[in-house]
Amino acid sequence: MASNRPKVEDLHLVNLTKSFGDFKAVDNLTLTIPAGSFFALLGPSGCGKTTTLRMVAGLEEPTSGQIKLGQDDITNLPPYKRWVNTVFQSYALFPHLTIYENVAFGLRRQKAKDIDNQVKAMLELVELTTQAQKKPQQLSGGQQQRVAVARALINEPDVLLLDEPLGALDLKLRRQMQLELKRIQTEVGITFVHVTHDQEEAMTMADTIAVMNEGKIEQMGSPIQIYEHPKTAFVANFLGQTNLFEGTVAGIEGDELAVKVKDVTLYVPLSSTEIRSGRIVFGVRPEKVKIVDQGKTGLPKNQISGSIKLTAFVGVSTQYEVITNWGQEISAFEQNIDPSDLGRPGQAVSLGWEPRHSFVLDPDQDLTAGLDTSWDE
Repeated sequence: MASNRPKVEDLHLVNLTKSFGDFKAVDNLTLTIPAGSFFALLGPSGCGKTTTLRMVAGLEEPTSGQIKLGQDDITNLPPYKRWVNTVFQSYALFPHLTIYENVAFGLRRQKAKDIDNQVKAMLELVELTTQAQKKPQQLSGGQQQRVAVARALINEPDVLLLDEPLGALDLKLRRQMQLELKRIQTEVGITFVHVTHDQEEAMTMADTIAVMNEGKIEQMGSPIQIYEHPKTAFVANFLGQTNLFEGTVAGIEGDELAVKVKDVTLYVPLSSTEIRSGRIVFGVRPEKVKIVDQGKTGLPKNQISGSIKLTAFVGVSTQYEVITNWGQEISAFEQNIDPSDLGRPGQAVSLGWEPRHSFVLDPDQDLTAGLDTSWDE
């Protein structure tokens, strides 16, 4: 591709819909992905994220709507005319070619000039200069993934699409490659659109995350925004773990709303909701919850009592499942700075958290939406 082509500003999806018979895989999706950003489409299997990516790539025809790069409508263009490249989970490397030739493949098809310098620069970017003459099967999974990225980037696309590219890697290598992909994106400065079902992966790499559910965007924002201030139960439950409470507004105390939950009074910031009476649902993330032996002092303002159901030591933290006095299960994650002797099933404990760490949700929605009951995120 010609390197002197003016770069576009943003990728626009406008009222994008894809139907398969009566089923809408993508339902009237509208969003703008800023140029040069690392953008993640996050959601469970079947939410429409991969179908969206395939429509952007030109591999799937939209039922209706538009796809625009800047002011250019690319909805009906074939893939090779879109200035968009894709990295798939399988990498799709040519096994009979060296790493050098895999990266050079697109340039040779275009009969480009100065191929050698471009390939060497790209191999340096992905830190594979010393592997240039090896075949793909001689490399690790992480190295093969970087070759696939290099081959996709060498044609200077405006947008690089990544379809679950780390799914085939083991956990430790996957985490290494998350940081590696972020480094590469920062250095080349083009738009990366990453499709994944892995919440940690999306939060580690992306500037902006769009959480998808049933073909629609549930919430879009920075990782901090959507994690700390989820707008729906689906986002709160799907993005990490959370504790949700149903209660009744008991009054206003200063800049906080007092909420009666069973036999205790808990507090949420007035600024977090417009609700002033009646039913209310609010949540708190497990890592915000402090856990101590029952009777100990020094807990934050929101306090409840219960007994330990189970404990899981996971290295950086210890995860507790606690049964409250009214029978609700609450999760608390404690960082292992000074590991305690808490953990005996049935042990009486107190839980506490600051009101400012609570977020409020619409009480009329399905509070189990997006719920994952496993410990593993």
